[in-house]
Amino acid sequence: MEPVYKAVIGFAVGVFRSFRWGVDVQGAEHLPASGPAVFAINHISYVDYIVAGWAARASGRLVRFLAKKEIFDRGGVGWLMRQMHHIPVDRFGRAADSFEAAVEALRRGQIIGMFPEATISRSFVPMSAKSGAARMALEANVPLIPGAVWGTQRILTKGRPRNLQRGVPSAILVGEPVPYRSDEDPVEITKRLMDRITELLEKAQASYPDQPAGEDDRWWLPAHLGGTAPSVAEAEAERIAELQERRRQRRANPA
Repeated sequence: MEPVYKAVIGFAVGVFRSFRWGVDVQGAEHLPASGPAVFAINHISYVDYIVAGWAARASGRLVRFLAKKEIFDRGGVGWLMRQMHHIPVDRFGRAADSFEAAVEALRRGQIIGMFPEATISRSFVPMSAKSGAARMALEANVPLIPGAVWGTQRILTKGRPRNLQRGVPSAILVGEPVPYRSDEDPVEITKRLMDRITELLEKAQASYPDQPAGEDDRWWLPAHLGGTAPSVAEAEAERIAELQERRRQRRANPA
């Protein structure tokens, strides 16, 4: 019994239904009904974890997400994150702590959800990924399952005000486990994982029911699809500048 997690799910589902934010779930059968797995998803929005977790509802599973430590430091939100047994990641501290916690959860039979890009893609195109998902799967010898979200960037994403427009659809597509060998380089596995995530994302984009309402509404489409989102190069430059600023603030305020 996990009353806190289930209450949070109920609240999130209620919000989505009240705004008629439909979630199209495809491939949910690829998430195991029991036993461990690493669920790796692209990252375009602050609500991606809600839609990704939605895919596990059919089998009654709860996904334990890796999330930045700053969220756990925020009073009531942090308490909720800990009660739901999500795993904090200190991006400026000891990375091994979150890795070890995730592997231990996998060995207890949990599904670990994570975003290999480690941050929201402002271009809405999958960025180069870290190898943590592959290394976790290798260490615990569990399935590595790709997923792709789309549409969530229209609700709440980095650098944009929240959108409370009704009827915004989103989608989560889950793919078959990515094959790998026990002696394989995690970097090579990660490349294969991101290729599969990109394929799923392209499928989600192709079947998405909405189009921009006008020229000013093309911001949520990536540049290669005729949108006005930053290019991959522009988004990467923004990401690096943001990371450098956070490191500067961290040095100035170590507490």
